[in-house]
Amino acid sequence: MSVIRVTDLDLKGKRVFIRADLNVPVKDGKVTSDARISASMGTIDYCLKQGGKVMVTSHLGRPEEGVWSEENSLKPVADNISERLGKPVHLVKNWVDGNFDVAEGELVILENCRFNKGEKKNADETAQKYAKLCDVFVMDAFGTAHRAEASTHGIAKYAPVACAGILLTEELDALTKALLNPARPMVAIVGGSKVSTKLTVLESLSEKVDQLVVGGGIANTFLKAAGKNVGKSLCEDDLVPTAKMLMEKMAKRDATIPIAVDVVVGKKFDASEPAVLKNADAVTDDDMIFDIGPKSARELSDIIMKAGTVVWNGPVGVFEFDQFGEGTKTIAMAIADTDAFTLAGGGDTIAAIQKYDIYDKVSYISTAGGAFLEFLEGKKLPAVEILEQRAAGSR
Repeated sequence: MSVIRVTDLDLKGKRVFIRADLNVPVKDGKVTSDARISASMGTIDYCLKQGGKVMVTSHLGRPEEGVWSEENSLKPVADNISERLGKPVHLVKNWVDGNFDVAEGELVILENCRFNKGEKKNADETAQKYAKLCDVFVMDAFGTAHRAEASTHGIAKYAPVACAGILLTEELDALTKALLNPARPMVAIVGGSKVSTKLTVLESLSEKVDQLVVGGGIANTFLKAAGKNVGKSLCEDDLVPTAKMLMEKMAKRDATIPIAVDVVVGKKFDASEPAVLKNADAVTDDDMIFDIGPKSARELSDIIMKAGTVVWNGPVGVFEFDQFGEGTKTIAMAIADTDAFTLAGGGDTIAAIQKYDIYDKVSYISTAGGAFLEFLEGKKLPAVEILEQRAAGSR
């Protein structure tokens, strides 16, 4: 990635505007999961230690533009960061016109950028006002890099210098390593409820990987394409021909989409529903498939253990219910034990990683969902592209 990195710059006395991804869950005025804040602190700490006048903003939730609301305020985030730094952190409201001061080595949090008119539409006027507040713009929110908004893209056009933060740089380096020059065999695990939401990812990966493991509701569409009965399971009948085409396309270059040989079924989607193990050929019309069986899980585990690179996005069963979580657990354990470079991303995937306690066993965990998927598809991320353009222009 040819971008200017924040670590390449002299920040002393400079006004540094960081766009972080601090979109964290909040309940009763307290942050309930601060993984994204932890991930963002590397860049914030670095800029403070370098003597920058540091301001940080982020979006949180989906507020109505132009209207302040307590439920979407960054105050709980400012409180969390204040505790980490051991000193008060000022939250600045109505900051667009620059009615505030920041000292060298000081940090202020600029209230939720989505309260500002023109933010979502990437309005030039808003972006230019943001740019006037700083000498250096630092994009560190990989989670929103796939959206062109005033605080992720517009400001990068107009700021005197635009660079990538430490977290963004790490994300891009990890993704590039996994996708552009992967150690082989390369395995991708794509779970989720619908083929339609991940069709472009599946199509793109089917050209790159040696094995494409499909899980969750997506796998049912492939099971049906392989001629199996899926009963009342979640399945997209109109995409069965697409699933067949992907299987045939991969087979032509000696790559595979493994199909489950055994499955775990129930009659209804319920936390207390008993799990019944069946051969994939024995599913009846009133069954619903909620997980892969132990034979299939072992096969996938073997594939992961022999891999050079594993990209994981999405569980392979309804792992929230323990009786339908064994498949996802087996895959998580294999990812923890393999010598392969492992890259995981997306909310459900991170929930599974936390549930099975393998956080420190994955080579790289991406905090992003949508941007992670778009990168896997080979799409250009607008907020990264503008940093590349600015870097090229400064040479």
